[in-house]
Amino acid sequence: MSKVQPIPPGYSAVLPYLVIKNAAAALDFYQNAFDAETLMCMQMPDGAVMHAEMKIGNAIFMLSEQSDAWCNKSPDMLGDSPVTLLIYVPDVDAFVARAASAGASLTMPVADQFWGDRSGCLQDPFGHRWMISTHIEDVSEQEMAKRAAQLFGG
Repeated sequence: MSKVQPIPPGYSAVLPYLVIKNAAAALDFYQNAFDAETLMCMQMPDGAVMHAEMKIGNAIFMLSEQSDAWCNKSPDMLGDSPVTLLIYVPDVDAFVARAASAGASLTMPVADQFWGDRSGCLQDPFGHRWMISTHIEDVSEQEMAKRAAQLFGG
């Protein structure tokens, strides 16, 4: 009997799992806006997405259709999302521009941040929040604290 890996090869120990109203449309959006690759998609008999897996760069995330019967609540059902997903990309400016042109809403313009990333924030058409970042500088904890104090007046 072969030994099964406790964490499947290619997967990290923690994966975001998004619940989405109109998950089928979200698959298309993430492909167009985020250059995501669909790894797999299982559908219910009515065509709703029961479970799908996508990959952005080397990060896998999962998603499914909202459903009261499954106790899956989407941002649409909740009125907002309490979670922001962060994606590191080689070119944050190009990535954010592409996502915005595909229908994401810019919630924080791209700018250099005190912690050493160039970042911007988006909300996708399905209510999920994303911070897109490119790491541009290694900043020590002490320097980061100093910059934060300067920024926030402390």
